[in-house]
Parts: sequence; structure tokens; C-alpha cells
Amino acid sequence: MHIITLTSDWNQNDYYVASLKGKLLSNCPKATIVDISHKIKVFNTAQAAYVLRNSYPNFPDNTIHIVGVNSEPEVGGQLLAARKDNQFFLCADNGLLGLLGGAEPELVVKLKEPVGEQSNSFISMSIFADIACTLASGTSLGKLGTPTEDYNKQTPLRATIENNTLTGSVIHIDSYQNAITNISRDLFKRVGNGRAFELFVQSKHYMVNKINNRYNETPPGELLAIFNAADLLEIAIRNGNAAGLLKLNTRSSTIRIEFKEGYNA
Repeated sequence: MHIITLTSDWNQNDYYVASLKGKLLSNCPKATIVDISHKIKVFNTAQAAYVLRNSYPNFPDNTIHIVGVNSEPEVGGQLLAARKDNQFFLCADNGLLGLLGGAEPELVVKLKEPVGEQSNSFISMSIFADIACTLASGTSLGKLGTPTEDYNKQTPLRATIENNTLTGSVIHIDSYQNAITNISRDLFKRVGNGRAFELFVQSKHYMVNKINNRYNETPPGELLAIFNAADLLEIAIRNGNAAGLLKLNTRSSTIRIEFKEGYNA
């Protein structure tokens, strides 16, 4: 029995999710289908990668992940199937494989697209569903396409270090309107080395100088910083809307941490 996950920007308002699940269950009825998210912003590959890269490590080996976000390739583009960390990923060549982070996939193949009357703009159903069920039947990935190393290897945006300052970017706004940054717990510890600090959000008007272990350490309505379950620094307002109130977004919002020279926290 294989697990097949679905990540898309379909928002469950149309027939797409049900139609794809129906085809999967018809072609590989023993598969277990798991919805990761269908609320990715339309065409937002970076958000899909963030959600997926923080989800897939918890799935068993040989799980098959269908990514129906920005899945129709540009003219001359390609559809891909990859094996990474003992799991399979089906997506367009839109940068998602690189944005998953970590080591490069062990194998990437270019999938053959149907032509003529067999062609269909609903890529996840017309191509990915068949590939997923073929993989679930035990067919090796190398037999499903042409191996390639020529694909979009876009990498996640990284925080920068300059002297005693660590600058990160907001990379995700979660369902509580908390702002997730690309500053990891490990990087914070490595650069800070136990020193006192001031953390500025957007500008010097918003500042915190401690990292919470729990949200409830801060009174309701006040700004806080905490490392989330993915070990990434998160900016929140206790029982409030940090992204909305502080005008945080994934396009231009930055977080700056200034460590005090010679002062331990």
C-alpha cells in the first residue's frame, strides 16, 4: 500500500480535488490519499515548497507527492518526477525541487507529455495521476522518463550575516497570520553565541529582545518572537494578527537581529 499526497492551489471550490482523487482510487484503489494543502496561493511555488518541505520528512519512505501548483509548464518546459530522501515528487519544472532545500534529488526524470487529443490542461489528472499509480505498482522511476540534470535548481532565500547583525526575510504567512522567517534556530544560536540582542521587525518601531518558548509567555496583544515547529523564527502577536497589523508580507518584509558585542543574554 502506497501513500499519495496532494498539494495544490485549488482551494477545494471546484471539482479538481474530487476528480483527481477519483482517478487515483480507480487506478490504484489500495493507495492511501492524504491532502497536505489545497489552500496554496494561486501559482505560488515558493509557498507550496515551504508547506511541502516541512511536511514530507514526516511521511514514510516511498510516499508519492503530487504537486498541483503552477503545474502547466511554459512552452518548451518540462514535467518532472524526482526521488529525494526516499520519496517521490511529481511537479512541473518551476523551481520547486530546489526550493525543497537540503540535498539534491537522487534522480530526476523528464516525463513524456501526451500530445494531440490525449493532451489535457489538467496536468495533475492527465499525467501525474497515472505516474503516481505506476510508481505505486512498483515500476522504477528510471523507466518513467528520461534522466535529466537540466532543471530549475532555484534555492531558498537565505538570511544574511554582517558583523553582529543577522538579517532575514519573511517567507511565509501562516493561517494565524504569524510571519515565518528564513532565520533558523541553528543559525540564530551560531551567530548569536548566547549574546543579548534586539530583534527589529520592519523598522525600529517594533522590537523584542527575547525568544519565547511558548506563546503564552507574552500577554495578549503584544509582539513576540518564537521558533516554530520547523525551527524557523516566527513573529507573532499573542492572540492577534501580526502580518496584518505590522504590514508583513513575503515580498519585502525583513527581520533584523542586532547582537550586543560582549554581552550575554
